[in-house]
Amino acid sequence: MQNFTRRTLVQAAVVAATAFSAVAAMAQAPIVIKFSHVVAPDTPKGKGAQRFKELAEQRSGGRVKVELYPNSQLYKDKEELEALQLGSVQMLAPSLAKFGPLGVKDFEVFDLPFLFKDSAAFRGITEGPLGVDLFKKLESKGITGLAYWDNGFHIMSANKPLHTVADFKGMKMRIQSSKVLDAQMRALGALPQVMAFSELYQALQSGVVDGTEGVPSNFYTQKVFEVQKHMTLSNHGHLAYAVIVNKPFWDGLPADIRTTLTGAIKDATTYANAIAATENEIALDKIKASGKTTIYTPTAAELAEWKKALMPVHKEMESRVGKGTIEAAYKATGFVPVK
Repeated sequence: MQNFTRRTLVQAAVVAATAFSAVAAMAQAPIVIKFSHVVAPDTPKGKGAQRFKELAEQRSGGRVKVELYPNSQLYKDKEELEALQLGSVQMLAPSLAKFGPLGVKDFEVFDLPFLFKDSAAFRGITEGPLGVDLFKKLESKGITGLAYWDNGFHIMSANKPLHTVADFKGMKMRIQSSKVLDAQMRALGALPQVMAFSELYQALQSGVVDGTEGVPSNFYTQKVFEVQKHMTLSNHGHLAYAVIVNKPFWDGLPADIRTTLTGAIKDATTYANAIAATENEIALDKIKASGKTTIYTPTAAELAEWKKALMPVHKEMESRVGKGTIEAAYKATGFVPVK
């Protein structure tokens, strides 16, 4: 009986030790952050995400593991924000045009044509009070904004030259889901077509759409230049992203981990913004070198015509984006409307 009791006690101790080890292992398991995005790894956004992963994992001493899912591996444009809100992924870096359909229409101020004369004008918004206020409007949607990533200026592409406003007439042009971009294309006489970025190449190749707007780094990495004969360096719009995180997940992190990740995002942002211009220049050079696409720089007179056609979009969008938001953007960027 004594032996039985001793054996029972030993077995209980083993079970308890095993359970304790399991709990300890769980406590030491890394915090997994799934970071999903829709572009290639070798773009400014992709490289920024990679830099964040490296910094987060290194500085947390392995307590954080960042899993990257580029090229719409997990979710397409329309799906990713819902996935973030549901907690299926923890981080995204969607373009700023994505928040309008979510109900935060103020973000579409970034889509106003010719609002930004240079990257410094863009930072006037993102590093100022307007950028902070815009992020606050995401909190009611269960989203915390962490940083803005710059990716330079939009150019136009098509299978015909787009030099003047008349050239756009009847052209089916792919856009992101933004009412401002929709109004922009209609003001030029084009037919806007909302489409997921992951579907763009095939749509251009098959003729479902005739052209699109975007930045050289995305045109190169997605091989858009292989199915478009002409590109116009219009710099009419600006592409940027918001690095965002699921708010309940972020708020539930240990304070020291949240501080570490905040620092990692800050440094990854500095890196991503610094390489954007260079990456786009390199991509444009590679597109030129391919010989598959004609690159055109509009004349001052042609750009003046574009601006005249597109300025009414600013006034038209006051009811959607908010007159106060647009005026704050003008102040932050130094923009003066063309009359």
